[in-house]
Amino acid sequence: MSGNFRAIGDMTTRLAKRGLGSRGFTEAALVTEWPNIVGALLGARSLPLKIAFPPGDRVGGTLSVRVGSGGLAMEFQHLEPQILQKVNAFFGYGAVARLAITQGPVPRRTPPRAAPPPPPPLDGAAAADLQQRLAGIADDELRATLEALGRRLAAGR
Repeated sequence: MSGNFRAIGDMTTRLAKRGLGSRGFTEAALVTEWPNIVGALLGARSLPLKIAFPPGDRVGGTLSVRVGSGGLAMEFQHLEPQILQKVNAFFGYGAVARLAITQGPVPRRTPPRAAPPPPPPLDGAAAADLQQRLAGIADDELRATLEALGRRLAAGR
């Protein structure tokens, strides 16, 4: 795409960096990518809070994580070596050496919305009219997007 359009993920990461930079995160993407790092099940029930590094160092830090229940805290303790490995793989170096697990409320993450179902096919006259209106558009991507929009609008009538 061209123009002023940008992926929302890029903007989210930039905004998260601004808001979370003061909380000890060198990479705010850790928060936004947490479910991808530790898995959907653990990621939905936990939240990384901060990384505390030793003075003057950027390796061997302690990652503070809030979990939603005592049972999950035990699960995190059991899986600590694997979680540390995944977090360090995310950073690309040994940023974190241990976890500090606290129990408390964890905000729910909203699951991504499912794509809307495709509109029903148009009858012959409506499809021909739509194609004739879009015939002068040279950009394939723009034409396909406008065609999808036109089909949805026509289906809503």
